[in-house]
Amino acid sequence: MTVLNEWAFIGVFAIMAPIFPALPILIAAILRPKKPNILKSQTYECGVETVGDTWVQFRVQYYLYGLVFLVFDVEMVFLFPWAMAYSQLDLFAFGAGFLFIFLLADALIYAWRKEVLAWR
Repeated sequence: MTVLNEWAFIGVFAIMAPIFPALPILIAAILRPKKPNILKSQTYECGVETVGDTWVQFRVQYYLYGLVFLVFDVEMVFLFPWAMAYSQLDLFAFGAGFLFIFLLADALIYAWRKEVLAWR
């Protein structure tokens, strides 16, 4: 098998990858019934009709908790392969993993001491 044939699979994938999600969306846009209505364009939230101003401002704490969750979720993504290969790690990889854990723990302690995670 030549190098060109090996890259052909990647080329076919690169061509087909945008087609597969776009094709059903295009077919649905062509076949769907188009009956615009005033009732259909109104704001709808969980089956309850909105009353008054629908603009709601969220507190910053929601975003902070979301960011902290995201940081630790990404940490788990990086640490899982490290933990699976734990018995095969050399000293440098072992130290790098613990440095990563230390930096994230340090950031959590800093946020905790600054009372960023306190709900007010």
